[in-house]
Amino acid sequence: MMQKWGLLLSLVLLISCGDDKKEVDDGNIVSRFNSTWNIYEKCFHNDDGSVTYESQPWGGLVAQFSQKNMPVDWSNYESITFEFSQPTQVGTQIMLSDRVKTWGKPGITSLTCNFDGKDVSQIDEVVLQTSDTSIVNISRVSLRSKDGAWESQILWKGNCEFGNWTGGFVIKPEQFDNAVAGDKLEFIITNDHSDPSVSYWLMKTIYSGTDQTLEGNNNELNDWGCATMGSKATSYRISLTENDVVQLRSKGLFVNGYYTIVKKCNLLHKVLKTDET
Repeated sequence: MMQKWGLLLSLVLLISCGDDKKEVDDGNIVSRFNSTWNIYEKCFHNDDGSVTYESQPWGGLVAQFSQKNMPVDWSNYESITFEFSQPTQVGTQIMLSDRVKTWGKPGITSLTCNFDGKDVSQIDEVVLQTSDTSIVNISRVSLRSKDGAWESQILWKGNCEFGNWTGGFVIKPEQFDNAVAGDKLEFIITNDHSDPSVSYWLMKTIYSGTDQTLEGNNNELNDWGCATMGSKATSYRISLTENDVVQLRSKGLFVNGYYTIVKKCNLLHKVLKTDET
C-alpha cells in the first residue's frame, strides 16, 4: 500500500514539473504571479487568465521560480515582457532577484526587461512593483528565448564623467550608417559615488541638436526624459526603432546625465542562428 502511495505521489510531482516547464516554454508565465510582498496588497486571477494587482507603493507582485530551493538559470532567455490590459497609472518596475531592474513610466501598455549584458544565471523570483497605490491589470508575461548572438561595433570610447549634468559627448551621424532597427546601443558605465549625498544616477540620450529623446527606451524614462541607472550598474542598452535609426543617421547622438561615467558606447547587431546542414 505504501508503495502505491509513493508511486502516486511521484506521478503527481512529475506531472506538476512537466506542466511548469511547458508553461515557461510556451512563453506566458502570468499565472505564476500569485503572491505579494505587502500584506495590504491583493492579487486576483481572472477567468481570462489575466491578473489584477492592487498595489501599495514599492510593495510587489511576486512569482517564484526557484526549484528545490535553488535559483534557476535564465541565461538562454533574452528578455521578459509584461503586457497591461490598460495603460499604467503610476510608475512600474520589473525586478529580477534584486539583480536586474527596469523602470517604466506611467501610461505604458507594456514593459520589457532585457537580460543581455546582465547576469540572470541565478533567478529565484520576479517582482512587479509600483511607485504608488494603483490597480494594475496584467494580461500576459512573456519570456523570450535567445535566437542569436550580438556583434559589437565601437562607436565611442573614452571616460566621460557626467557629474551634475556638467559632462556629455556627441556621436556623429556617420557612425550610424550601418545601424538598422532592432540594433542596440550599449553603454559601458560605472556610477560616480564620490559624493555621498548622491543616491540616484541618470542617463539621457537625445538626437544631437534637439531635445528629443530616443524612442527605443521611451518606456523607461522619467518625466525629464532620463533613464535611471542601478547603483551597481555596469552597462545599459537601448533597442533602436526605425525612427531612431533615421534620426541618428541624420543628427547623431548626444549623451549626458547625472553622476554616471561612460567608458564606451557600442552598436550591437544581432546575428541570427542558422540551421546546420
